[in-house]
Amino acid sequence: MQKTTAPTTVSSKSTFDLILTSMAIALVFVATLLLNIRLPIAANGGLVHLGTAMLFIIAMLFGPKKAALAGAFGMGLFDLVSGWTAWAPISFIARGLQGYIVGQIAWSASRMGNSKTFNIVGAIASVPVMLAVYYIGEAIIFSNLIIPAASIPGNLVQNAVGLIVAIPVVIALKKVPFFKRDFQKQNQ
Repeated sequence: MQKTTAPTTVSSKSTFDLILTSMAIALVFVATLLLNIRLPIAANGGLVHLGTAMLFIIAMLFGPKKAALAGAFGMGLFDLVSGWTAWAPISFIARGLQGYIVGQIAWSASRMGNSKTFNIVGAIASVPVMLAVYYIGEAIIFSNLIIPAASIPGNLVQNAVGLIVAIPVVIALKKVPFFKRDFQKQNQ
């Protein structure tokens, strides 16, 4: 009779990471899709949606790698299925970088997203990078350096709303036992 063994720790961790990352991607996608308001600022004024808040939350709770994947794939997929197809590659890069930056700063020096100050600094530091990538991408799409400026106010509003929503949610979730335990050390 052959003895069966429990899955190895590495295999269990890999499976858990895959599930968590997939869920993070889905959460960013759904949050972007569920509530989005098109801003009446020029033709490409952009959207305000909860996807940015979800991206910030994931970055602060799970770190830079999961946030980069969640932002890139979640918002890129949203663009593909919602009529913003030309923006999908731009979103993939902009939101992947944004998630990575927020997570990297929030998780720097073993903080693991536990510092409200560094969480806010991370989110704010990510905004110029996101703006620059969208500006360059739109400049390429429109073959114009002026037209992309119309989307900057909408992107600023979107990030401000995302931060205002994300910080209290992260503070509340950090009180949940799941996020208090050694999960964060395992997640690195």
